[in-house]
Amino acid sequence: MHGSLSEPNEIVELSVLYDFYGALLKENHRAIFEDYIWHNLSLGEIAGERQITRQGVYDIVRRCRIRLREYEEKLRLVYKFQQTKEKLLKIETLAKQAGIPEIEKEITELAEEIYEII
Repeated sequence: MHGSLSEPNEIVELSVLYDFYGALLKENHRAIFEDYIWHNLSLGEIAGERQITRQGVYDIVRRCRIRLREYEEKLRLVYKFQQTKEKLLKIETLAKQAGIPEIEKEITELAEEIYEII
C-alpha cells in the first residue's frame, strides 16, 4: 500500500502525532509527509511531483516518523491528551450515576469546555 507503511495502526499513530507535532517539522517535510500519510500518495508519485528521488522522499518520511516519535517521547502530549479524555469520560459517567440532573448537567458542560481546550 505505502511502501514502508504496512500497518493501518501506524498510519493512525503517525496522523495523531502529526496533529500534535507537525508544526515542528520543516515546511517542505510537512508537505511531503502529508502527501504520504494523508493523501495516500506513493513515494514514486511524490518524487515525480516534487522532482526529487524516491529515496529522497523515503528519507524525509522516515526522518519525520522518527522526529514525531521523539517529540512524543519527550513531551508526551498525546499520552496526556488521551489520559485527560479518559478521566473526563469517567467524571461524566460518575455524574450520570449520581442521578442528580443539575450536577450532571453542570459536569457535562464543564467536560465539554475542557474538551474544547484540549
